[in-house]
Amino acid sequence: MRKTLEYKIRLRIKKSKAVAFVLADFLDLSDRDQVGRVLRKLVAENTLLKIGMGIFAKCRRSSFTNKIILEKDLGSVAREALNKLKIKTLPSSAELNYNDNISTQVPTGLMIGVTKRVSRTISYNGKSIKYERIPV
Repeated sequence: MRKTLEYKIRLRIKKSKAVAFVLADFLDLSDRDQVGRVLRKLVAENTLLKIGMGIFAKCRRSSFTNKIILEKDLGSVAREALNKLKIKTLPSSAELNYNDNISTQVPTGLMIGVTKRVSRTISYNGKSIKYERIPV
């Protein structure tokens, strides 16, 4: 059997414990255009969801609504993707306040603390990640 690029990418996604993928995860297999073409095909057939520019996530069908949803919550997927993009993530001030019992307000997980300026938009189903710059 001839192993196509699509086969190799599908296999890598299936074997990976990661939920988030960036384009760079597959550039060792082929060039940017061909990898992008295969990833677009996987998005079209609901194997992956595109949640940002060059950022993809594993998905599954919901047993309740029968719609395609992320395997993990958007905050977890976004943190994983940002770490792959070499952007350091930290708990937001809301998470720190909640964990230190300063506040009873439960954080949504859609606010991520970062050490430097981030201009990437990560969103899914009308919800998007916001960034809080935390000095280190």
